[in-house]
Amino acid sequence: MGIEIIMTVIMGFTLLGAVIAVEIKNLLSAVIALGTVGMGVSIAFLFLMAPDLAIVQIAVEALLLIFLIRATLKPDIRATHAHIHPVGLGLVVLLCLGLIVFGFFAFQPLEFGKPVMAQRSEIPSSHYLREGLRETGAANIVTAVILDYRGYDTLGEATVIFTAVIGALTVLRAKAHRKKGGPK
Repeated sequence: MGIEIIMTVIMGFTLLGAVIAVEIKNLLSAVIALGTVGMGVSIAFLFLMAPDLAIVQIAVEALLLIFLIRATLKPDIRATHAHIHPVGLGLVVLLCLGLIVFGFFAFQPLEFGKPVMAQRSEIPSSHYLREGLRETGAANIVTAVILDYRGYDTLGEATVIFTAVIGALTVLRAKAHRKKGGPK
């Protein structure tokens, strides 16, 4: 399978999660669907060879998901002590092991701390300053670095901010419905 097909499937999954998060009436389900969007984006970053963005996305997504789930639950919910089903526990363990194996193979080809351009026996900043105008056509070197050389990073940062805004709007939507006496 080519990378284009994999990215199309991941982005389709992410888009479906975003549509579900916006359209579903149950607020907790919307928050969970929003979590799938963040995880889909972080997997896409791994395939785009942007592990720094993937790590930031996963960290932000995990924290926001915890806060959003807590914000959507009623404060008077009490914990119950139920029997743990071995089949469910086994599935969770298999899922966690699968994620660990996937992460291992996804990060294995990456060489952290070794910039690709350092193999050319020059530091990247010298290359950007010397060749930036010719390679990108941008007269402003900062614009060239942000939008051309580091375009996926910029896209990733914008995506993390956008995902956080959507999560905040989801929580605010629920509070507005409660004040108006709408569905909870």
